[in-house]
Amino acid sequence: MNYKTIYITGEARTNLDNAITKIYGIFYMAFEIDTESEKILNTDCNATLELTRDFIKNIFNGKKFIEDEKVIIHEITNRYFASSDKAIVFAYRDALRKYKNIKN
Repeated sequence: MNYKTIYITGEARTNLDNAITKIYGIFYMAFEIDTESEKILNTDCNATLELTRDFIKNIFNGKKFIEDEKVIIHEITNRYFASSDKAIVFAYRDALRKYKNIKN
C-alpha cells in the first residue's frame, strides 16, 4: 500500500440536457496522485458510460498533475468530442487549484 498518494476531486457543471446533470446534478472527477512524482496514478469520474470513463482515464493516467496541464487540456480539446468536454476541463482545473493549495 502506497501512503505517498493523495485523493483529490474536482467538480463542474454540465449542460442541462446532459445525462450527468439529469442523474447526478454535477460532474465530479477524482484523482489519485503520487505526491513525490505528481504523477496521476488513477482517475475516475461520474460519467454515465463506462467507455467515457475509460477514455477520460486514458487521457489523465500517467501524466504529471501540474506539469502536464497544457498537454492534458490539449488532449481533451482535440480528442474528446462530447457535451461534457468543458466540464472535464473545469473539474480538472478545480482539482488542480485544490492540489496547489494543499502544496502551499
